[in-house]
Amino acid sequence: MTARPLPVSGSIHLDARGGDRALRVSWHHESGLVVLSLWHGNVCSGSFRLPVDEVPTLIDALRAGLDQQYDLALGRRLDPAG
Repeated sequence: MTARPLPVSGSIHLDARGGDRALRVSWHHESGLVVLSLWHGNVCSGSFRLPVDEVPTLIDALRAGLDQQYDLALGRRLDPAG
């Protein structure tokens, strides 16, 4: 089984645990979808098709988590006891 090439508009994110796990994000404008797929080496082990109109909600959730993480990190940096 061979991995399919990533579409022109997409990205690959490596898993924090290392190894050869990755998340691929690929836009499929012709279908109105963003596909999130989990890869182990060159094998796709699962995928999720997200309608484009739901992408802003996902982005909001990711942004909220990022903001919270930033606030926590900033608090640790400013805390003289930490």
